[in-house]
Amino acid sequence: MKRKIFLVLLLALSIGFFYRDYKKTTGSNMVIGQKVDSLNQVYVYYNGSIGNVVKRNTKDGYNLGLEFQCVEFVKRYYYEFYNHKMPDSYGHAVSFFDKKVKDGQVNKQRNLLQFTNPSKRKPQVGDLIVLKGTIFNRYGHVAIISNVLDNQIEIIQQNPGPSGASRVQYELMQTEQQQWKINQSRILGWLRMI
Repeated sequence: MKRKIFLVLLLALSIGFFYRDYKKTTGSNMVIGQKVDSLNQVYVYYNGSIGNVVKRNTKDGYNLGLEFQCVEFVKRYYYEFYNHKMPDSYGHAVSFFDKKVKDGQVNKQRNLLQFTNPSKRKPQVGDLIVLKGTIFNRYGHVAIISNVLDNQIEIIQQNPGPSGASRVQYELMQTEQQQWKINQSRILGWLRMI
């Protein structure tokens, strides 16, 4: 009996320490579903851990994706700001970039122009940007380009992880072949309204 009480106390202490450390890394005041940023009055919400799934978000019967995931933000942004519905309303982030589509051609699954990284065309504000997966997240990541300068872009993103920022900047450069390159090895390319 003493051993069981000891194990229960040990478990309770372990959970308490884990929770305390988790709150330190996530920001103790953040709550899943809390507004953290916006672009053109389309909000970015906090999701906690990358793999957290709340529910599917739909609007007028159109699938926007799993609530508070990165895909849900970009699809909701394109739906609310551009009134754009993608022909294929499903798929993980990495599936937004079709490797068979040539630079500057139409990605028919998304009904958007697709540009490779690097591309002949410079990224623009409002472009959807696609990052390939990693060992820790094989599904990839998508975001919206929120600012473009001569040598830098800024993205706005949802679900970057518990301590990730909603805005991140990447170097933008022109190659010797006069192509625009976002200097981040995970970036596959960007998509744009036709």
